[in-house]
Amino acid sequence: MAVPAHDDRDWDFAKTFNLPIIMVVTDEKPVEGKNYLAEMPECTTADGYSVNSGSFSGLATAEAKKQITDWLEEKGIGKRAVNYKLRDWIFSRQRYWGEPIPIVHCEACKAEHGSAIVPLPESELPLKLPDVKSYAPTGTGESPLAAITEWVNTKCPRCGADARRETNTMPQWAGSCWYYLRYLDPQKSGEFAAKEKIEYWAPVDLYVGGVEHAVLHLLYSRFWHKVLYDFGLVNSIEPFQRLVNQGMIVSFAYQRKDKTLVPADMVEKKAEGLFVEKSNGEEVMEVIAKMSKSLKNVINPDEIIRDYGADSLRVYEMFMGPLEVSKPWNTSGLVGVTRFLERLWAIGEKPVIDDLPSAPGSRLPVPETMEQLVKLMHRTIKKVTDDTASLNFNTAISAMMIYSNELAKLETVARPLWEPFVIMISAYAPHLGEELWEKLGHKEPVSVSKWPVYDDKLIHFDEVTVVVQVNGKIREKFVSPAGTARDELEKTALAQSGVQKWLEGRTVVKIITVPDKLVNIVVK
Repeated sequence: MAVPAHDDRDWDFAKTFNLPIIMVVTDEKPVEGKNYLAEMPECTTADGYSVNSGSFSGLATAEAKKQITDWLEEKGIGKRAVNYKLRDWIFSRQRYWGEPIPIVHCEACKAEHGSAIVPLPESELPLKLPDVKSYAPTGTGESPLAAITEWVNTKCPRCGADARRETNTMPQWAGSCWYYLRYLDPQKSGEFAAKEKIEYWAPVDLYVGGVEHAVLHLLYSRFWHKVLYDFGLVNSIEPFQRLVNQGMIVSFAYQRKDKTLVPADMVEKKAEGLFVEKSNGEEVMEVIAKMSKSLKNVINPDEIIRDYGADSLRVYEMFMGPLEVSKPWNTSGLVGVTRFLERLWAIGEKPVIDDLPSAPGSRLPVPETMEQLVKLMHRTIKKVTDDTASLNFNTAISAMMIYSNELAKLETVARPLWEPFVIMISAYAPHLGEELWEKLGHKEPVSVSKWPVYDDKLIHFDEVTVVVQVNGKIREKFVSPAGTARDELEKTALAQSGVQKWLEGRTVVKIITVPDKLVNIVVK
């Protein structure tokens, strides 16, 4: 870059060869008359203000870049350009599975035109893989296609001479980069999607992808989409309006002192936090690792659904922690979620009255308590609505747990307090939600009902800020209704995103709760 004062590599080079080092960026607003040519103690790479830069002196770095580029374009000696840097851009693969690359190699065309590479005409597309019984490796480093001579040997589409097809294939992301566009018009022939369908549906509003795809697949998708945009084939320069990379569900594994891992079925639990290897009795450490067959720590969802139900699995996965964070599977947490759903079913079994009571005498709380419950309902609607929209599912579920605890105390349930909750829980536990909705006497499914709306005037009541500590250090704070029960405070504290990362790979020993003030989580 030739700016030794502001580039580490140039600084080292200039120091080695005793070259002059001139400051051209300072971290302070330039002062008139001050000497900015003095010896610099170290290289400074941060943005600041231009100095010793002629007419550009005094400008902030961002503005200086803009004006310098404008000046270069005006003089006709430079122009703006966007450079895309892609990692590991290896397109061809030496394997059978993959889209064939639609070109042939023709020696006759090489002699006449200087290039042996001839693309297939559009009329011969798509080029399909040959249907063969064996596609074993060739042993030569070439693709298995190279051994299928009846497919490889063909005629040149340009001159008609003998030619050979390209035997390398495209990588899997050649298709996955743009599949979201093909979904718009999957039966269309001649083009990947009709223009009117692209205009109606694209770009993608929300793309949720696994964290393992956060770099390559999604990076290539952006590159692919921008190429299509440059050709005028799509209506947006970006493929996705909003992108969320969800974390992986990981599991516990066991590690020896030499850092090697032991399969879970070869480990025995002796006491809380104490695990030993069955073959030799040596203690091993419980750690977090990706699920794998070799470590025998894979969780089979079919078995979970069989034992706990699909709704329990869904709700537990969403309750484990923030969507973007990788989270360890813990079946004991699944048991707690199942009990929560069973509690909702028990509430649904209670007698239902259509209106809220205006005076004591019924089996519902007295009016003062009822007023607080109505406010809690509206606060819950707001919390679940906002958190669902922002994909903070764990805190939305936590809010529903708090509200359901209050409903569970009632002998009789008022429809205005219960129906909005059933609609909300149906988004998280659809099977249970539909059953509860039917028990309320509805013929239409809950999935077509209107989402409940909260009243701004009813969401404010006495609340306190609760501090969450992990091993005595403050890690998070949250606002809670005054008088919230200990167990609900603890559930809410454990669900906080600022707490989750401090619990990964650790065991919760105990939780110390001071109502309305503090939740201290002790881990090891």
